[in-house]
Amino acid sequence: MLSSYRRIFAAPGTLAFSSAGFVARLPISMAGIGIVTMLSQLTGSYGLAGAVSATMAVAAAALGPAVSWLVDRRGQRHVAVPATALTVAAATGLLLCAHFHAPSWTLFLFAVGLGVMPSAGAMVRARWAHLYRDAPAKLHTAYSFEAVVDEVCFIVGPILAIGLATNVFPESGVLVAVVALAVGIALFTAQRRTEPPVHPASAHGGGSAILNGGLIVLVLTFVATGAIFGSVEIVTVAFADAQGHKGLSSIVLAVWAVGSGLAGVVYGALKPRSPLSTRFFVGVVMMALSMVPILLVASTVHGVGGLVAAGAALLIAGVAISPTLISAMALVERLVPAAKLTEGMAWTTTGLALGVAFGSSVGGWVVDASGAPSGYWVPLTAGALGVLVALTGLGRLRAGVTANEQVEAVERPVDAER
Repeated sequence: MLSSYRRIFAAPGTLAFSSAGFVARLPISMAGIGIVTMLSQLTGSYGLAGAVSATMAVAAAALGPAVSWLVDRRGQRHVAVPATALTVAAATGLLLCAHFHAPSWTLFLFAVGLGVMPSAGAMVRARWAHLYRDAPAKLHTAYSFEAVVDEVCFIVGPILAIGLATNVFPESGVLVAVVALAVGIALFTAQRRTEPPVHPASAHGGGSAILNGGLIVLVLTFVATGAIFGSVEIVTVAFADAQGHKGLSSIVLAVWAVGSGLAGVVYGALKPRSPLSTRFFVGVVMMALSMVPILLVASTVHGVGGLVAAGAALLIAGVAISPTLISAMALVERLVPAAKLTEGMAWTTTGLALGVAFGSSVGGWVVDASGAPSGYWVPLTAGALGVLVALTGLGRLRAGVTANEQVEAVERPVDAER
């Protein structure tokens, strides 16, 4: 298994840009929860804290693809560095306004500014695609590795942000996230030899990547997937609180991420032969079905035993996450021209972010109205909608991949490993 991962890091510079990318994407998992923790401590209002965090998420969903669009056209270094500078400036303004109790509207203003944070994950994957576009087996392993890195970020990031804000000073979680972004992007963009080349203007024709029909299917499916993530998180916290052990919710959710990370490691070492679109669809179906056990557990088992059972159910559910996301990113690489790859990947992130925001809101509303166990109907419903979207668009995904492969077969020789 490890030999597959050793092969992808044999190329010079791969370990350097992947490691820097890990540091640069930590803020994605730290910023939102860091803002909530900071403002709830400084103002005593969870409502204000959640609204400011949601504003940042919506701004990122709206501005993120535009930043990635510029990355494809101007190059990673030329766009990521100034975008990071703007993000650091906005975060500094937010921290100062929070610390000195400035009017609430200033918090929202600077939260919008945080939306220009560059997508480190998309840029890292774009570098892997540039290196191994003609070696699908290696690219599959590379995407699998990055999916595991994502899971590590979302395990470590929130714990670090909350721990710092509650044990050092309220602003420290967001502050460390900003420092990680600045250092990570600086190290990442310094790796010049692995940066994908900027394609000629003619390669960017046809408008935005989102006009691709297959990408639209992926983004809409990712909205449903994000709704699963967002609703499971808030409902699990509410379920743990109802059992009298709210503090254990972070452990239960970490187990969910561990299941996904382990699955990603194993999946990356495999050599799947089935079509990418089929693998993606099967993954979406499995994610939906995996929500059934947690619903049953929450409805029938209570107390600490209920939390243990919920953790076991989420561990199993996590197994479906990484393989699905890995297949989705590989599909983006096959659907979208290389000149638009960073933007294409950023759109999937946008879909996830919108879904998380929507899932969190609906999940919280259902919990307030009907209790925590009923809240798990939200991710199950979101999963079913995701299956419906993926099934409806399956033909479009297959046609898009086939069309792109035919174009690339004309433009360059076909490598034997393909």
